[in-house]
Amino acid sequence: MKKIDFKFKIKNFSLRDTLYCGQCFRFREIDKNIFLVFFNSYSSYVEQKQDWLLFYSSSCDVSFWRKYFNFEVDYSVLLKGFKGDLVLEKLIRCCSGIRILKQDPFETLICFILSINNNILRIQKIIEVLCKNFGEKIKNGYSFPKLDVLSNCSEKDFKILKAGFRTKFLLDAIYKVSSGFLDLKKLYFLSFEEAKKELMKVYGVGNKVSDCVLLFAYNKMQSFPVDVWIKKVLNEYYKDGVSKQILSCPGLAQQLLFFGKRSGYI
Repeated sequence: MKKIDFKFKIKNFSLRDTLYCGQCFRFREIDKNIFLVFFNSYSSYVEQKQDWLLFYSSSCDVSFWRKYFNFEVDYSVLLKGFKGDLVLEKLIRCCSGIRILKQDPFETLICFILSINNNILRIQKIIEVLCKNFGEKIKNGYSFPKLDVLSNCSEKDFKILKAGFRTKFLLDAIYKVSSGFLDLKKLYFLSFEEAKKELMKVYGVGNKVSDCVLLFAYNKMQSFPVDVWIKKVLNEYYKDGVSKQILSCPGLAQQLLFFGKRSGYI
């Protein structure tokens, strides 16, 4: 790798687990524990070496990445709330380094619309094509497309994505955000229930997509997205309902359960 731009000390954090736990799609694994990470119009090569995060060829400063990786929150306090739930206690021992990222609301909404009934590799491919064709050339790759660019696109323009039925959902989301019908900034100040109701005004956005956007962009920890992996966990371990420990921080619990089941830890 090239010269280190900056680095900072970390505690109880796994770069790999955080990126691979289903909350983001714009990253590539370059080598063991080295990733090229994109966020909006910013990028950086990021490497974890024990308790250090090293950044190379970064297009922004250290404070930006501290915020993106959510180091403002003390996760040790959140993890203590899971004590007594045997499934979560097992996952804490093997994958407690997961953090909920702070992503851009519009980018997150578009990405999770494209994730509907889709697998991760195909989602990443569609988003890569979206950025290459409608984004701007930036350091290390392409930016996520700006709203004003996407708002001028038609269904015909988006055929290159090969997104199928999701294209209509994509167009509706772009229209509702660009027209002001959906004010994404306002959602920061709404309750979880109110914000979810607003997001579900977009055609095709149901419980799972709205929950993902509220968790991964707005950090509303009440959110508990349910996909096929979480359904398996609930059917296997929580047939009588989720535990009180899960309810102490549903968003973080969901990420541990999702990653744990998908990775074979439970």
